[in-house]
Parts: sequence; C-alpha cells; structure tokens
Amino acid sequence: AERRIDNIEFNVADIARSKRFYGEVFGWQFTDYGVAYTEFDDGRLKGGFVADAQVRAHGGPLVILYCADLADAERRVVAAGGEVVQAVFAFPGGRR
Repeated sequence: AERRIDNIEFNVADIARSKRFYGEVFGWQFTDYGVAYTEFDDGRLKGGFVADAQVRAHGGPLVILYCADLADAERRVVAAGGEVVQAVFAFPGGRR
C-alpha cells in the first residue's frame, strides 16, 4: 500500500442521501460512525462521507470512478437522482 491512495473523504450535506446514491449507482457498502461520519467501501478503496462542515459548490478532490460501460453508468446516475453536467468526452487513453 506504500505510495497509494489510502483513504478519501467527501464533505456532504446529507449522509443518508449520499449513501443511497452511491449505493444504488456503484454498489458501495457503508459503516456508520455516529451521525456525522460514514465509511464507504467500494471493494477496493475505503473512504468517508463527513457532514460536519459546510459543503462548497466547487473545489474538492477530483475522483475518477472506473466504469466499463459509460452509458449504463450514466443511466444509473440519472435513475438515482444525480445530474450529468458534462457529456462523455475522449481524452488520451480513453473516455470520461
């Protein structure tokens, strides 16, 4: 695990809503640690949702979630109440 991402945390306004969205779209599992923190586990990486500070509209980490079928992932995001704000685009090495 040396020199690899060990953990990532997201400040969220609503932990229950975030859990529902990421659970539905990506199948993440969660462990609650009080009312202001939940750990997520995507099967490879663990991190957390924190609800103890104001959420900013811009900024924060860039997190890339791998999906072999982008069209299916987009459908799941929309079905779970998310909004796609940028269309899929090509970049050196693939598509995002």
